[in-house]
Amino acid sequence: MLAGTNRITTGDDYKFVVRRGARVVGPHLVTYLRRNPDGVSARFGFIVAKNVGDAVRRNRVRRRLKAASFALLPVTRPGTDVVIRALPSATDAPWSTLHAELSEALERFQRTSRSSGAGKAQATVRLDR
Repeated sequence: MLAGTNRITTGDDYKFVVRRGARVVGPHLVTYLRRNPDGVSARFGFIVAKNVGDAVRRNRVRRRLKAASFALLPVTRPGTDVVIRALPSATDAPWSTLHAELSEALERFQRTSRSSGAGKAQATVRLDR
């Protein structure tokens, strides 16, 4: 799946992306995206809280999100940090739906980040439900 260089591992990195990054809200996911000033390879982090379900359901959702992010890694710009927070509705969503929602969030961020500065926090974008 994702190599160590493509994962967000520290709590400080999670906080930085969630608090200062752009937020894209969809029916199953809330995706936080931010340009990493270090310019390292694209990195992904996952938040699947207990409100998503029991441990089996949470792990299933996490595995689906990891697979979707691995599939989108080649089209994700280097230097992008992505934190994906699963909503309770993600439990019943098929992989293709999660993949499409994550893909759309990445596309929207890449379109808007061209025109705005990398250090600025951006507004929330809602995907069609």
